[in-house]
Amino acid sequence: MVTFIAILFAGALFAGFIGSLTGLGGGVVIVPLLTIGFGVDIRYAIGTSLIGVIATSSGAASAFVKEGILNIRIGMFLEIATTLGAIAGAAIAFFAPTHTIAVIFGFVLIYSALASLKPKDEIQNTNIEQQGKASRLVEVLKVKGSYMTANGLKYYTLHNLAGGFAMMILAGILSGLLGIGSGALKVIAMDSIMKMPFKVSTTTSNFMIGVTAAASAGIYLTRGYIDPVLSMPVMLGVLIGSLFGARILIKSQTKKIRVVFAIVVSLLALEMIYNGLAKNI
Repeated sequence: MVTFIAILFAGALFAGFIGSLTGLGGGVVIVPLLTIGFGVDIRYAIGTSLIGVIATSSGAASAFVKEGILNIRIGMFLEIATTLGAIAGAAIAFFAPTHTIAVIFGFVLIYSALASLKPKDEIQNTNIEQQGKASRLVEVLKVKGSYMTANGLKYYTLHNLAGGFAMMILAGILSGLLGIGSGALKVIAMDSIMKMPFKVSTTTSNFMIGVTAAASAGIYLTRGYIDPVLSMPVMLGVLIGSLFGARILIKSQTKKIRVVFAIVVSLLALEMIYNGLAKNI
């Protein structure tokens, strides 16, 4: 038991660290670790992962709020969509066969790996007026923002909030169904659809994934799929790992870490798909 908890804690440390660096949440590591590594039922693994995602968000977001990078206003607006989706996804999970969930999870992991390797371009405008007139919804929600960089203060405005909101509903469904923060979809929605700077989208994703996970974790708790023996070491590990990862993200480039992350996640994805198709999970 001691060995099991120690290994689980070490895996959670890595999951929290990678999750906060990429904005993807630690679930992409926790679920394969429990199901493939320890043979845990995938629904218990998902319940444990959701607790880890909440801890990742709590640890990383606290550091990002202090640094003034994340956009709290847009995060709270988009959380409406992710919360609704998460509740729906958690409800679906109890009726879907476990091997089907494993296969879906594997493909989502591959997508997450590819998304983490996608080049990200920061918005270079230092004058918010140069970025075009903001939409009426952006003006009403007051979600334009700025953040400090090594080259000074940078301003940005957001676009296509409706498209981003729709993508967040899908992200929430995947979060509730698979026990992940679905940060890949969140970052893509904010970065590609809404034209948010990468560091802002990553940090805002970290802020949002905890609320999304909490919405579906309540359903898993009532169904008895959250085990304290699994959840406690995972929660502590990802919390510590996410705090460390948040500090690294703020101060440095993470390209090499992303490559390692993509390779590891891709291997886990192939293993999950294989075991799912073979109905070993």
